[in-house]
Amino acid sequence: MRVVMFGYQTWGHRTLQALLDSEHEVVLTVTHPKSDHAYERIWSDSVSDLAEKHGVPVLLRSRPDDDELLRVLKEAAPDIIVANNWRTWLPPEIFGLPPHGTLNIHDSLLPSYAGFSPLIWALINGEKQVGVTAHRMDTGLDTGDILLQRAVPVGPADTATDLFHRTVDLIGPLVTDSLDLIASGRAVWTPQDRSRASFFHKRSLTDSRIDWTWPAEDLERFVRAQSDPYPNAFTYHRGERLRILSAAVSEGRYGGTPGRIFIREGDGVVIVAGAGARSGRLPGLVVRRVRTQDGTEYAATDYFRTMGGYLTDRP
Repeated sequence: MRVVMFGYQTWGHRTLQALLDSEHEVVLTVTHPKSDHAYERIWSDSVSDLAEKHGVPVLLRSRPDDDELLRVLKEAAPDIIVANNWRTWLPPEIFGLPPHGTLNIHDSLLPSYAGFSPLIWALINGEKQVGVTAHRMDTGLDTGDILLQRAVPVGPADTATDLFHRTVDLIGPLVTDSLDLIASGRAVWTPQDRSRASFFHKRSLTDSRIDWTWPAEDLERFVRAQSDPYPNAFTYHRGERLRILSAAVSEGRYGGTPGRIFIREGDGVVIVAGAGARSGRLPGLVVRRVRTQDGTEYAATDYFRTMGGYLTDRP
């Protein structure tokens, strides 16, 4: 089949590589210009560089809303469009242009976690598995009929970085298997169960701020969900932003005001956590490693040389 690829960053790069390695012909690639957004500077393998290396024409677009793009797409005469990590909505005159429509690759197990940063949100919420979905694009956002899905389990110590590497490795086989089914006429499309759907917004700095009224178990996942190179979970100490790089749920039970820097436990420092912490029956969060506003990393036991004071959600 003749394929046009819409994609960006490492997800798009993996998709394009899979297409180039397949028996299908990539006739055009459309990708975004580089961005300074914090979540778009990471995992930034260049789709345009890979396409140009293989002699595939490239168009750079922030949004797919100009007449020239539509004209070039019609001239390319694709049998199908494949999209992965295209950051803006594709209009019907584009996604419905090829005979086989547009196959979108989304990094969640749809219908759950449609939208943005699904791996981070899924880990924060304690999901037991994550994955990748190949579905037919329609007028909604990640709402089209599903062709294939692949999943991996979430382990008790997994970070968002771990899950990224595991799920991105699913993309190549998912893309080639999907196109082979479509080309052979064996594709079976399953409508999404909208009663199970969830949608998450693009993350911003505010979404990484720690709320010490959350239970320690939730905060420990919150820290793992924002591992390097993602923007880290952060709090404030003496008016300065402090990133929490590593943490664990305490073995002991602690009472008091959430955010209180309390006592050493093991290789870390206990911070009182949970809205019901005053009862003294809740575990705290053992903070192990931190990074200061100037980028210096410390063991928490070295940074908090004296106990007392508070970590806060405001400067």
